[in-house]
Amino acid sequence: MARSVADECDVLLRDGGIAHVRPLRPSDREALHGLVSGSSERSAYLRFFAGGTATAHAYMDRLTGPDYPGHALVALVGGRLVGVAEYIPGGREAEVGILLHDDVHGLGLGTLLLEQIAADAAAGGVEELVATVLPGNRRMFRVLDDLGLPVRRLTGEPDGGVNGGEVEVRIAARPTAHLLKEIEARAHEAERNSLARVLNPRSVAVIGASRDPARIGHRVLRNLVDGGFPGPIYPVNPHATEVCGLPAWPAPAALPGPVDLAVVAVPAAVVPDVARECAGHGVRGLVVLTAGFAERGDDAAERELLRVCRDAGMRLIGPNCLGIVSTGASLNASFLPGRPDPGPLGLMSQSGAVAAAVVQRAAELGIGLSSFVSVGNKADVSGNDLLEYWEDDPATAVIAMYLESFGNPRRFGRIARRVSARKPIIVVKSGRSASGDRAVRSHTAAAATPDLAVDALLRQSGVIREENVRDLLDTARLLAGQPLPAGRGVAVVGNSGGLQVLAADSCERHGLDVPELSAGTQAELRSLLRPGAAVRNPVDLTAEGDAAEFASAIRTVRADPAVHAVLVVYTPPFGSGLDATRRAIAAAARDGGTTVLACLTGHDGPVDAAVPGYAYPEQAVHALSRAAGYAAWRARPAPEPEEVAGVDQRRARAIVERDLAAHPEGRWLDPHLATTLVSSYGLRVAESVTVDGPESAAEAAALVGLPAVLKAWGPDLVHKSDVGGVRLGLRTPEEVRRAYREMDGRIGPAMRGGIVQRMAADGVEMIVGGVAHETFGPLVMAGLGGIAADLLADRAFRVPPIGRAEAESMLGELRCAPLLTGYRGRPPVDAGSLEDQIVRVGRLMDDLPEVAELDLNPVIVTPSGAVAVDVRVRLAPAPPVPSAFRRRLR
Repeated sequence: MARSVADECDVLLRDGGIAHVRPLRPSDREALHGLVSGSSERSAYLRFFAGGTATAHAYMDRLTGPDYPGHALVALVGGRLVGVAEYIPGGREAEVGILLHDDVHGLGLGTLLLEQIAADAAAGGVEELVATVLPGNRRMFRVLDDLGLPVRRLTGEPDGGVNGGEVEVRIAARPTAHLLKEIEARAHEAERNSLARVLNPRSVAVIGASRDPARIGHRVLRNLVDGGFPGPIYPVNPHATEVCGLPAWPAPAALPGPVDLAVVAVPAAVVPDVARECAGHGVRGLVVLTAGFAERGDDAAERELLRVCRDAGMRLIGPNCLGIVSTGASLNASFLPGRPDPGPLGLMSQSGAVAAAVVQRAAELGIGLSSFVSVGNKADVSGNDLLEYWEDDPATAVIAMYLESFGNPRRFGRIARRVSARKPIIVVKSGRSASGDRAVRSHTAAAATPDLAVDALLRQSGVIREENVRDLLDTARLLAGQPLPAGRGVAVVGNSGGLQVLAADSCERHGLDVPELSAGTQAELRSLLRPGAAVRNPVDLTAEGDAAEFASAIRTVRADPAVHAVLVVYTPPFGSGLDATRRAIAAAARDGGTTVLACLTGHDGPVDAAVPGYAYPEQAVHALSRAAGYAAWRARPAPEPEEVAGVDQRRARAIVERDLAAHPEGRWLDPHLATTLVSSYGLRVAESVTVDGPESAAEAAALVGLPAVLKAWGPDLVHKSDVGGVRLGLRTPEEVRRAYREMDGRIGPAMRGGIVQRMAADGVEMIVGGVAHETFGPLVMAGLGGIAADLLADRAFRVPPIGRAEAESMLGELRCAPLLTGYRGRPPVDAGSLEDQIVRVGRLMDDLPEVAELDLNPVIVTPSGAVAVDVRVRLAPAPPVPSAFRRRLR
């Protein structure tokens, strides 16, 4: 039997349930017959056209036989086989077919199986999928039409009867951006529905509900009761008849009604068995508070727990977590102290200790929660899942996350970019230390630490990264209550000149402007304020300025066209006092759409429900700068997928596979092979000749043209200039011959040969490179190159794929950017060609995960183009990149 299409994986269905998809096995024969028996005569007829279930049974024998020519996969729900999909290739096209159990129609399973079939067929060279459909099979037409690939109907019409003619449907199998958009929309719907059942349950069981108030199970139960959860609450305790005034039950199987959510607080050794009992009772979500799993090295127990949950269609939060809160559902299924107030903040944390600190501090600052999820070990539900849920949650306006790791960084980036376009996401990501040193590294790998990759991913996705919990909450409370600033102009209004100067200085450091107010604004301020007030900006009301003057000044400056935000700096107890000034600020802030925030010196707390107050100007300015940066990101057009012409991916893939077959541990490619590889992606490289001695070097110089350049080559030669491994301006073959001998004598065995090139034209030396991090994926770097690459460290980073606009933005971030546009009389160079190099390196790194390190250094950029004059590439074995076109749970 031919190998089936995909590896085993779990997938979410439209209603939030879970299916297990895997390759067809010969042992599935009996289950396939069960599938046919569980399908109606009509379903069998619509799939096989004749013979009803008899034909279907006969086909299942063929499907599992040794001569079956196709590729097939099956779907299981609750351990029962409920669907089979196949494609039978025939040259550039393949016939497809799907049969689903009647019980699972309408759950999106047919579309999901067809997605995977199409992805696998395309990877195998199939260009078109062909389905023969009876006109009455409207459900199949909807599946084919909704897939997201171009569809053609060649015969028949879908509105005829079941006895009408057949309709041939042809589907272009090539993955497209539109298909990816459709797949992500379907995944989003499934994720949202899956977590809605966990965060808005109709009933809750607490398993391990102790009578001891100090025990976690008791504290969770007490929080549920005290929080006013409106549905049934079932304590499970085999040693009690009542806990917290509620009847107790000995086991999940004994519960008198259905349970949507079970919170588990029992010893780790029995958690898998408890999970099985919950599965048997039809529980939809499991929150495991118990520790003692992967965080203590017991990966096997955690995998067993996850498998139990997946087989039963249960979502798992934890293990080793604090629980969950959903204020809109009056659900406090956690052992946090106190009861979080309702509010706009959706909060996720991998660390229980950090979570407790954030929740407590948020309450002190008056920031309420829409929901809170402590994910613990993230065995199942992760930040990616929660982003999908919060995206559409009307109660959540701001998303805050404490992350220790990314399960799937690429998927996080795609989801976060989409969500950030609607709602701000603020992340504190721990683990900023650099990766361990390599014995031999490229310039890019030495510079591009994993933390820089995190920075690049978050920045591109519009995510606000904060260093600590304080900054996270400072930014969150501004974004939760105030409109986004339309620009970076800030008016500072206050009663203390010194603090206002500090605020203005801080604005400048954070990239905000404190513009001089217009003549009209200044004149109006003079008419409203007492003599002696400063009105240019900052606006100093003096220590005598009262609450009415604060309100008047705020309303006036916010109308100035150069002002996009107003920062009020008030030092109590001067003027009208703290309470009266608070009221005045709040009233003035309600009059328009300008961002207003306040520094109430020494008082860290809200001015009112909408206006945040900070103890120090620097806090306020930091939050405002984050809001302004986020607003600028949202204002930029979303990047559109771009085609990169002149890419021969198959040729590059063949080079990589051949070399790794010969060198399974990986290696630095020799210069010729490295150049061939990057040239497959349309990267322009200077003509080079590899040489192995002084005579061949002299001959090569005559071939490429004089004056020539000689460079030493060897896998250990990272910084060739440091060891005398580069000679420029060699004018005769004899000079080249002599230079090779001198270089060989100086460097010794590390020199394995040399490279001869014609001397490049004068230009700006830049570097473009890439590195593949083991757990994070690829990162692309661009910056000042040549011998100054490491000395000046002028670099910008992005996570691929990278479009031309993003490449242009990278170059704009560099301190050396003026060199590209013409500096001190020099002509501008062709920066567009350099941007093209960046885009192509990004595409290469995205397509070829085995490219562990890549350096183009230097890339000489002249008015006529950009050419790399030195190429280094290291290959290493790498697992395949998860396809964005194949939905799967981690």
